[in-house]
Amino acid sequence: MTKMWAGRTAGVTDSVADDFNSSIRFDCKMFREDITGSMAHAVMLGAKGIITRQESEQLIDGLQAILEDLDSGALEFDLGCEDIHMFVEQVLTQRLGDVGRKLHTARSRNDQVALDLRMYLRSQIDEITALVKDVLTALVDQAEANKAVIMPGYTHLQRAQPILFSHHLMAYAMMLLRDLDRLADCRKRMNVSPIGCCALAGTTYDTDRRFEARQLGFDSVAMNSIDGVSDRDFCVELMSGLSMLMMHLSRFSEELILWSSWEFQFIELSDAYTTGSSIMPQKKNPDMAELVRGKTGRVYGDLTALLTTLKGLPLAYNKDMQEDKEAVFDAVDTVKMCLKVFAPMLATLTVKPENMKKAAQGGFINATDLADYLVKKGMPFRSAYKISGQIVAKCMQSGCVLETLPLSEYQAFSDLFGEDLYHEIDLNTCVEKRISEGGTSLFSVETQIAYVKEKLA
Repeated sequence: MTKMWAGRTAGVTDSVADDFNSSIRFDCKMFREDITGSMAHAVMLGAKGIITRQESEQLIDGLQAILEDLDSGALEFDLGCEDIHMFVEQVLTQRLGDVGRKLHTARSRNDQVALDLRMYLRSQIDEITALVKDVLTALVDQAEANKAVIMPGYTHLQRAQPILFSHHLMAYAMMLLRDLDRLADCRKRMNVSPIGCCALAGTTYDTDRRFEARQLGFDSVAMNSIDGVSDRDFCVELMSGLSMLMMHLSRFSEELILWSSWEFQFIELSDAYTTGSSIMPQKKNPDMAELVRGKTGRVYGDLTALLTTLKGLPLAYNKDMQEDKEAVFDAVDTVKMCLKVFAPMLATLTVKPENMKKAAQGGFINATDLADYLVKKGMPFRSAYKISGQIVAKCMQSGCVLETLPLSEYQAFSDLFGEDLYHEIDLNTCVEKRISEGGTSLFSVETQIAYVKEKLA
């Protein structure tokens, strides 16, 4: 097939080279953006008198017909075409003749692909934002339903202090809110139109780039034509934000996997989001959470691949930049897939409060409150810390917990201990005493839930 760019060369390439060079297998995802962008370009060309109004209308009608035929299945992508831009222009030219050949006036594939990619990723950000909000809604619902459930909080994966399960969930909610902020920031910087930058130097035609940008929903235009065609910061920034989002989902997945194990039994995941073993009938495997955790590395890899591709490129456009799309498309598709399964997996899990409370009681996680009790009675903190550690050791030897150790045993360590001790080291008291802003008290968690709801609204 002779290429539409034939001229300086015969436009005939080796079939292996054709396949190597072609991008239509993956950039056909952007057919809607390519056609919509071309329609706006045709409107601008007609409005500025670069082509006639009649020609502009013919181009718009022809492009609309191609879009409808692709949507209906009446038209299929020709994988023999080099890319989506050439495919659309080829079909248009077949249908309209010389009028179709006028569409590419005052633009290049360099600014055209940059436009398509920005438009496509802009819509993908909107979809991902909605999916993150679904996960946040499931988080808030679980936090409200289990607001007063006490669990052990961990540092170094060792039981540390009692917290509310809802407080733990809200920590992930705060992470996801930051993810939403990053997506919004990325979208803002992405929403700049490169169309009209042409190959790299602009055009001799009297175009109206801002008119065209407004038609396509952009906030502004690229101020430098070389930057307009060679910038892929918006891809890197999006993939960086998606990597952080996946990191948060992966950390959460790790905890869901631990919590649903026999060793913890803090939660049970719905059958709909687990699988069985091929030979062990007792197994209930958290495969969906494990896959989210695993796919995080895939998104990281996409980011690293694009950064590596871009790191040595001179200005302006280079064919290396064709490698941007497979990486960013894969990252976007992977994140969407993970979010779609994560929200219902969270929404349908069952919490086991008794097991959480039992684990909290068995880990001496009120030892800090025991020390604080002595400090409030006048003992220096380091002395109180040492005595509390000795009492924990005593309990471990005796096979009891702090709440069941007799008062007489406490008083053997210090005469500051009184009957009020047991109220002070009760897990509910320990939680409710964390009155500092952002802490684990019920009031604080309710404030956090209200904050997240306000952000979602």
